Amino acid sequence: MAQVATHDVIILGTGLAGLRAAVEIARQSGDKINMALVSKVQLMRAHSVCAEGGTAAVLREGEGDSFDLHAWDSLKGSDFLADQDVIDVFVHKCPEEIHLLDSWGLPWSRRDDGRILQRPFGGHSYPRATMAADKTGFFEMQTLYDELMRYTNFTRYEEVFATSIIAEDGTFRGLTIIDMASGELITLRARAMLISSGGLGTLYGFTTYSQTVSGDGQAMAYRAGMALEDPEFVQFHPTGLVPSGILMTEGCRGEGGYLRNKDGDRFMSKYAPSKMELGPRDIISRSEITEILEGRGFKGPKGLDYIHLDMTHLGADRINHALPLIREVCMKFNGLDPITTPIPVRAVAHYSMGGVECDITGACKVKGIWAAGEVACVSLHGANRLGTNSTAECLVWGGISGAEIVKFIDKNPPLLDLPKGRVEAEEKRIFGVLLNKNGEQNPYQIRRELREAVDEHLGVFRTGDEMKAGWEKVKKLSARFEKIKVTDKGRVYNSNLINVLEIQNLLDQAHAFMAAAIAREESRGAHARRDFPTRDDEKWLKHTLVYYTPDGPKLDYKPVTMTKWKPVERKY
Repeated sequence: MAQVATHDVIILGTGLAGLRAAVEIARQSGDKINMALVSKVQLMRAHSVCAEGGTAAVLREGEGDSFDLHAWDSLKGSDFLADQDVIDVFVHKCPEEIHLLDSWGLPWSRRDDGRILQRPFGGHSYPRATMAADKTGFFEMQTLYDELMRYTNFTRYEEVFATSIIAEDGTFRGLTIIDMASGELITLRARAMLISSGGLGTLYGFTTYSQTVSGDGQAMAYRAGMALEDPEFVQFHPTGLVPSGILMTEGCRGEGGYLRNKDGDRFMSKYAPSKMELGPRDIISRSEITEILEGRGFKGPKGLDYIHLDMTHLGADRINHALPLIREVCMKFNGLDPITTPIPVRAVAHYSMGGVECDITGACKVKGIWAAGEVACVSLHGANRLGTNSTAECLVWGGISGAEIVKFIDKNPPLLDLPKGRVEAEEKRIFGVLLNKNGEQNPYQIRRELREAVDEHLGVFRTGDEMKAGWEKVKKLSARFEKIKVTDKGRVYNSNLINVLEIQNLLDQAHAFMAAAIAREESRGAHARRDFPTRDDEKWLKHTLVYYTPDGPKLDYKPVTMTKWKPVERKY
């Protein structure tokens, strides 16, 4: 019989959103609510440490910035698909989070007068990117972790892999995990769970994401009956380092960096003349790819043609002070110094605006489950996210969902029994079936071809025919997956088995992503279709919902929440 452990709350994923929620639960409950912190890596190795540029917040109200301005920037950036009540909560909560982290010791960059420094960022009308040099996510994680260490009401489950969410009759029951160190399946029972497991970016080959980011939370929620909302909207960041894809923070342009084509022209003057390099990411990414397709890019390796991110005019002092990590990465990975040499970059898969459907408090349709951070779709970002709104979202809804979970636990909900046979079935699926697969297909080749298919058919620009061709490729890859071979038959730290489970998750999400994208016959935000090049508010001002069925994805829709603003033409 598999090992069973019982807690009040499970935090699935310990990046910014998960740690922020854990701290909120601990501080509100007086260390009384027992938490399980579940992470596939060690606690401080979550992908959130890779966030670089900053965290959005209105800290200068009355000095040129306002809550309405941040809200309007976010709504316009979303191409009017974001829910306006969500945006309103968000913009008012962001400054509270900045000041809270400041009180916990986060070393924000400072102005000469000692006030917290903010820099410009794409799509924002005011410099509200609150920064800790270009290592903002790292310092936010460190600060939250240090604050959590004041408490004792948690058990760490590190280097474990979650395999299924157990729910019955619309209510949460538990979570199954593989302990990588022992190879045993453990069942965690709890009254509530927060899904805060991050994005799904390794669905792409050219991506800014760590290789651990495989959308496990989304896939498990999808299979457990929850909807994936707006999965067709995946953001491309304009500046991924060629050929690795490592993020060159938008802070490079916030500090004054230029984008140039092979002729040396600052080409954004043609596409977003009022914002130039500080336009929204979807517009800049499309502009770059247009320049490359029209022959004004530089030839790159493996088809990764690129443009230049030029910071040579900024000078050594500014780069060393504001962008030290960027300089270090360029020197180590490309052997170039951005003080003297332009950086080769191109649009790179960076963020999923969609995710597990939840309401304005983070609550999911399954009672007892919340979601926060990139895994969730509270519908803050709509069709395109503004830079620095993501780390802010993690902090804001980590705090909100943590507080909601405390209220839920205070009502003393019963610890429900596990559905009969569910855990045994999961153990059989993994160790009886998957582990013993001995076919002729190499799972890593399937993963490679899946990424190539998504890169090719769900890129910056799309057409229906191209996406349908990608859909057929993914269907064939799913069929081949049934005939894979798992070479490592052991249990202890079986990364081969874990990778196979990740590939299965990616395949499920590829189907949902493609089904939603093929159906949305318009261009909006990051979803740019050459065969439907305009936004269609009459037919498509609505959120996509994708449900799992054994026969494939099932699509539904729900309205966008509008309060004070109506959609207008989006120009910069």
